Amino acid sequence: MENSYQETLWKNFAAAIDMLREAITFCPDDLWQTEPKFFYLTYHTVIFLDYYLTNPVKEFVPALPYTITNSNSLPAEAVDDVIPNKFYTRQEILDHLTSIREKCRRATILSTPDKLNERWIDQAEIKLHDLCPALVIGYTVLDIHFYNLRHVQHHVGQLNFLLRQRINNAPGWISQAD
Repeated sequence: MENSYQETLWKNFAAAIDMLREAITFCPDDLWQTEPKFFYLTYHTVIFLDYYLTNPVKEFVPALPYTITNSNSLPAEAVDDVIPNKFYTRQEILDHLTSIREKCRRATILSTPDKLNERWIDQAEIKLHDLCPALVIGYTVLDIHFYNLRHVQHHVGQLNFLLRQRINNAPGWISQAD
């Protein structure tokens, strides 16, 4: 991949991450404390953003630990069976998001074409963290970057929708990051 493609991928991916940061920051304190759906969506987005950026996957260590819960005991507001081990503060999530953003920069800007064409996850890693959906098992590193970017943007849209429903306001669009 030529440098211009890497930079374009990075600027767009970083913009999605910045939009996630804006949604989290924009959320009023009382809404953060009383709207579990906002928290669960935020957590889900951040934990998977980090996971999908990890290569090799065996090196993934969640900075915001979770437990996989069976579907019979899920909180009603949960996005999936990945349940945070505690209610993480907004600052804990934002601090982690800062480190993930840098991880993303390195993963996009510094990747070689050969690295981007490698398989993202090794067969032995698939069940390692209980986070790998079957549909991404055959993905290359480049595939998972685009999947991850779209995943973040999808949930940013949901967070902004919740903000509009609850406070009739939401952060604006970020077209490209620096």
